[in-house]
Amino acid sequence: MKLTASVPRWLAAATLFATSALFAQTKEVTFAYQDMLVPLRTLIESGELEKSTGYKINWRQFGGGGDVIRAMASGDVQIGEAGSSPIAAAASQGQDIKLFWILDDIGDAEALIARNGSGISGWKDLKGKKVATPFVSTSHYQLLVGLKLEGVDAKDVSVVNLRPPEIAAAWERGDIDAAFIWDPVLSRIKANGRPIATSASIGKKGYPTFDGLVVNAKWAAANEGFVVALVKALARADEDYRLHGAKWTAETPQIKAIAKWSKADAKDVPAAIALYAFPSLQEQLSANWLGGGAAQALAKTAVFLKEQGRIQEVKADYGAYVTTQYVRKAQGN
Repeated sequence: MKLTASVPRWLAAATLFATSALFAQTKEVTFAYQDMLVPLRTLIESGELEKSTGYKINWRQFGGGGDVIRAMASGDVQIGEAGSSPIAAAASQGQDIKLFWILDDIGDAEALIARNGSGISGWKDLKGKKVATPFVSTSHYQLLVGLKLEGVDAKDVSVVNLRPPEIAAAWERGDIDAAFIWDPVLSRIKANGRPIATSASIGKKGYPTFDGLVVNAKWAAANEGFVVALVKALARADEDYRLHGAKWTAETPQIKAIAKWSKADAKDVPAAIALYAFPSLQEQLSANWLGGGAAQALAKTAVFLKEQGRIQEVKADYGAYVTTQYVRKAQGN
């Protein structure tokens, strides 16, 4: 009997079914999160999602969106937090992911800070200086965009790849002149620095950024109930902040939870979290976000990343990497 390299259709279908069934039966997920100050941290602290779904959730902290995307590509992570820049890079590489939730509109929550005494008072002063940011992050993207808009050749700036904790340590040692970063590190370096630009100021020039939740598409299809439950829990956490966040202080349990999971100083959290905006369920589906705006932002980001030599290809349609399915189901539609 001669063996053939081709796989019978029935066998391929059976294998796919078995794989999907395995995903659904394990009821375990690894969730990659970062150190952004967002209401999701209260959900992690409460254990609400585990109780309501029966899933074992492995919460793993990563230093940046690029690290999250690589972990998802390897199969080690099923759901992850990432900024629009690393999401655009992942989509451009054809990674099997879906953006299903806008975690936050970054607004003024990321900024370029120059060290006091560095001689930097504007973008053009960055020439010859050492500027730190996590590569493939929204901060990295905004730094490159800002340099281009201000007519500064990025090659004339020593841009170094450091994760947030490494930036904090390098700043303390005096090893860097400036940094483009988010909280909690942003609050620390502001004490000995001056702001040059924020994510909002760059976004208003046509380069908006956001943080989102992405999921392995096959895993999500096999675990739809979990993803819908996650969306519902996220919507409740964000709504709680929108309604009551103005009264949250360093002593309230919500701020303590956010500080704990983000490794931030609780006293800095209320002001820092106020720099973000958190879209509601209805806003998630709007043309500004999952209903079209997010895909357009990813496409524009991808074009810029290709110009900078950060990615090799720009996809024809980034809408293929965005879905409203889980938000709609969470709404009951």
